[in-house]
Amino acid sequence: MDLWFSKGHVVDGIWVGSFPSDGEPAIQRVEDALRLIERCAPLHYRRIKNNLARIWVHLVPHGAGCYLHSLNACLLDERIVTSETTTVEWIASAIVHEATHARLEKLGIRYDEAVRQRIERICARRELDFARHLSGVDALQEEITWRLDRCSEENASYTDQNMWKNTVQGNAEILRHLGTPEWVITLAFRASNLVSGIRRFTRRIVGASVQ
Repeated sequence: MDLWFSKGHVVDGIWVGSFPSDGEPAIQRVEDALRLIERCAPLHYRRIKNNLARIWVHLVPHGAGCYLHSLNACLLDERIVTSETTTVEWIASAIVHEATHARLEKLGIRYDEAVRQRIERICARRELDFARHLSGVDALQEEITWRLDRCSEENASYTDQNMWKNTVQGNAEILRHLGTPEWVITLAFRASNLVSGIRRFTRRIVGASVQ
């Protein structure tokens, strides 16, 4: 439904759009980022064209962006894209990152927990390679290098459990961003926890009956 009500158009074979539909400034920033990639790093631009069908500005609950397999889309968080502190170079780098996820999935490498850190390292390296084609982006290179180092460390950040926890927290922040009262947020998550608990209980009962 969100995609249906989004506004967008095709840029060199890639649909670029935004939800809500009045997000023309966000769409323009994404277009500027694509033109930057095309001008400064043609190889990365060809990979984006070959591996992504859409770049969609939306509210993202887990991080500043993600790759959505079902739509073959790079999702970029509306709050980040429209922020005055976010540069076009940063948006371009994020597109390169998510296009790498798309490319890896097309090669049959799924975003499973066992290989998740390795995948993130690959995507960060592609970002860093892109950033080296730019000038005056020391802060961006430092950020990417920090994320690359973090992906190389032994940590639990990319486990299914932690990613689910971050998504739940991110959904709460989205509701706050939309002006939802705290009591409604609390009620919504209590209901969600209840439904999840019922599903877990039902699966245990079914499993026991099968045995």
